[in-house]
Amino acid sequence: MKIIKYKVGDLIELKKPHPCGGKEFRVLRVGGDMRVVCVACGRDMNIDRLKLEKATKRIISSENDKDDASQKGDRI
Repeated sequence: MKIIKYKVGDLIELKKPHPCGGKEFRVLRVGGDMRVVCVACGRDMNIDRLKLEKATKRIISSENDKDDASQKGDRI
């Protein structure tokens, strides 16, 4: 199994929806236990890293990528 590298601020899409209907979550804390918050309803939860890796469909975006892009635009 491939190890997914999560960063704080990443927006991830899960395979199954949250009970509120949302599939997108924002990463608040990384480590053995991950803390994520549902974008649709705001519910936050702690989840085991392996369980989250299996449930992740894709990483939609990263705040770090946006920061890097804006800094590159400022230099030009």
